[in-house]
Amino acid sequence: MEKSQNTDFNEDKTNESTSVACESWTLRKNEEMRLEAFEMKGLRKILRVSWTAKKTNEWVLNKAVVKRELLDTVKARKLAYYGHTMRKQGNCLKKEIMQRTMPGVRRRGRPRTAWIDNTKSWTGLSVEESIRMTEDRDKWRKYVHDVHGQPSDPGR
Repeated sequence: MEKSQNTDFNEDKTNESTSVACESWTLRKNEEMRLEAFEMKGLRKILRVSWTAKKTNEWVLNKAVVKRELLDTVKARKLAYYGHTMRKQGNCLKKEIMQRTMPGVRRRGRPRTAWIDNTKSWTGLSVEESIRMTEDRDKWRKYVHDVHGQPSDPGR
């Protein structure tokens, strides 16, 4: 099936420009929903489908002959960055922050969603298991690819 004639865009560049520095984002459910809404809004704009046209998101995706992949790309890039950071040797400030080994006391109230919480929920692994898995680069890349169906290193 070919892309519609109305869709003259490079999807890779669209996703790249919207996910700049996404490796550092902490995604809560609200941000995930907003990313998906942003992706659909962009597709509707490209297809020139007004929001008043009462077309479903599935119709828009079928018309553009694409799948939702912005959120999966963000997750894959974030997991790839996690693996890269955990493989660093010695004392690395980024690594200590990601592992929550920084000294001090947290604030009162409900704990905010931390960066590592996203990694734990997306992989289903504990922190210790994921750190052990990241030591083998190829194994971690394959795992990230299997979890999200996307290449874990878009630059390669």
